[in-house]
Amino acid sequence: MWTPNTTRRYHDPGQTTVQSESIHPATRIGTVHLTVADLDRQASFYREVLGFSLHWREGDSAGLGAGGDDLLVLNRNAGAPPARGATGLYHFAVLVPNRKELARVVARLMSLGYPQAPTDHVMTETTYLDDSEGNGIEVYADTPEDGVWEIAEGQFFARDAAGVVRSGRDPLDIEALLRHLGPADPLDAPVPAEARIGHVHLHVGDLERAVGFYHDLLGFELKGISRRIGMAFVSAGVYHHHIGLNTWLGVGAPPPPPGARGLRYFTIVLPDEDEVEQLAERTRRAGVPAEARLGGVFLRDPSQNGVLLVAPRALERRPERRS
Repeated sequence: MWTPNTTRRYHDPGQTTVQSESIHPATRIGTVHLTVADLDRQASFYREVLGFSLHWREGDSAGLGAGGDDLLVLNRNAGAPPARGATGLYHFAVLVPNRKELARVVARLMSLGYPQAPTDHVMTETTYLDDSEGNGIEVYADTPEDGVWEIAEGQFFARDAAGVVRSGRDPLDIEALLRHLGPADPLDAPVPAEARIGHVHLHVGDLERAVGFYHDLLGFELKGISRRIGMAFVSAGVYHHHIGLNTWLGVGAPPPPPGARGLRYFTIVLPDEDEVEQLAERTRRAGVPAEARLGGVFLRDPSQNGVLLVAPRALERRPERRS
């Protein structure tokens, strides 16, 4: 059993104050589950535009990814309304292993004429796009050798390897990126087996309560917070961030209506069942409802974003409708 060395106290209005500990540093983000209105169209988008493989399809659900655990599960709700101005998914981020694979994605999107926003965050290189129902997606490669980024004095900025301060939001040098591809590199190759969900970024209604939930209660490390920008990042261990939080849809933004399109829930993968139960017990002591479901423990953050705590073996492929 891993022994944490950081403790904190969690309090949320109407709930019990408890002492909390740092989450296990090997914790990561797993499958993202979305509610969609058109399953055929969405599955085709992820296969044809992003190069995901269809792992399974049963009834109104489908699982897609890179050949291993599902990265994404789509669950159809015919006539599902869009969730405008509500909390939920800002984007989920697919981490590819290197610049070459990012270049392949960017080049494929360019060849399809699909809108994207390639961006240089210094510590990562990325491109942003929306799927066919407006869910935000980031595809990125980690580039820590290029520098670091941080939030200081209420501002987000980056410092490159030469020590030069940059915005961290510059357009990506597409010409340089595409040089990682050779003439024999097919643009329609599937997403590589090493691809995984690197992080999720959420719309929340209250930044302080969201940080209290993910940092103070669950134990993610706070990597930076700007109340002026309305943004915070938390992480397990030394990674730059596993969860982003923002109030860009407005402080007090409501949760989406039941059955709306968008985020159904996302998974937080802990190393083993003991770590899952330890964390679940802490949430129960704090008065946060925790329900055994889907091979793990299901709970909701203060903005009603769904979170499933699981151990790796619970990620075996299973149609969502069986849950």
